[in-house]
Amino acid sequence: MISLSELKTLLSTPQKIVITTHHKPDGDAMGSSLGLYAYLIQKGHHVSVITPTDYPDFLHWLPNNSDVIVYTEAVDKSLQLVDEAAIIFCLDFNTLSRINELGEHIRGTEAIKVMIDHHLEPEDFDDFRHWNINACAAAQLVYDFIVNELDDVALINKDVATCLYTGIMTDSGSFRFPSATSLVYRIAADLIDLGAEHWRIHQLVYDNASENRLRFLGHCLTNKLEIIREFNTAIISVNAQELKDYQIATGDTEGIVNYALSINGIKLAAFIIERTDKVKLSLRSTGDFPANEICKKYFDGGGHRNAAGGVSEQDLASTIEAFKAILPEYKTQLIQ
Repeated sequence: MISLSELKTLLSTPQKIVITTHHKPDGDAMGSSLGLYAYLIQKGHHVSVITPTDYPDFLHWLPNNSDVIVYTEAVDKSLQLVDEAAIIFCLDFNTLSRINELGEHIRGTEAIKVMIDHHLEPEDFDDFRHWNINACAAAQLVYDFIVNELDDVALINKDVATCLYTGIMTDSGSFRFPSATSLVYRIAADLIDLGAEHWRIHQLVYDNASENRLRFLGHCLTNKLEIIREFNTAIISVNAQELKDYQIATGDTEGIVNYALSINGIKLAAFIIERTDKVKLSLRSTGDFPANEICKKYFDGGGHRNAAGGVSEQDLASTIEAFKAILPEYKTQLIQ
């Protein structure tokens, strides 16, 4: 590991820098990445943001989004930029498998690798780590990195503030999750003072759905919602044909699991979806129930206590049955 002083020395002169984030980036992934990008370009660095895959259209309004390179759409260019980079910032993920085939290529480079993340059990691929599992978002840690580690609050302009506010807002569930501490609210207030238009950001992220998404949501709630009262659990499952029928695009399924969790008395909610390569699960829970434990133990995944994800190599029906079979193990926690 290198020291903070060594990293600050490196960042004191223009460098070739790559910023990357996890597969299918969400609001925090893109907000933290583009927030850091908007900060670093002010210091004269040559910066490229590379995402492993595409990401939701409702995030394309973010400042400097037009500069983002999607790896799957520009493989050769992405690899060249990674090979030339002196520093690679890895945001909102802590294991290189989260960036697909790009991960092993990054592992093999000689670049200084900087991890900024808030997930449990980081892999030791990094040379410098700004990591805190109690942070509500990677964007919160980017703010802390700029303000408290690099002492550069003067460079948080409107673009930086807008991006970081977006990341914090989305990963804190619009400030309703337990991770939205008083410190998070103070940071949000600072970002508003520095130019983030909180009302506009909320509108662009949450009030910008396609007609297909709304009709798909109605289908999920009317036809696909299953309540298991014995275990205070709700499940929504969808197959590949349903995704095709509703012309579902990247990001259209985001947040649907929260509708299941919002039902009175439900402590655990699962959104189980049949994708092209495998079945994916998104779990949400309330209180102290460990959604991440289920994902890690049974579905090759992980995440936060109340928000986690995993995958299954079984078909959709078998995955649903496997998930249900796990519930008796957690009955005491689910009904207390």
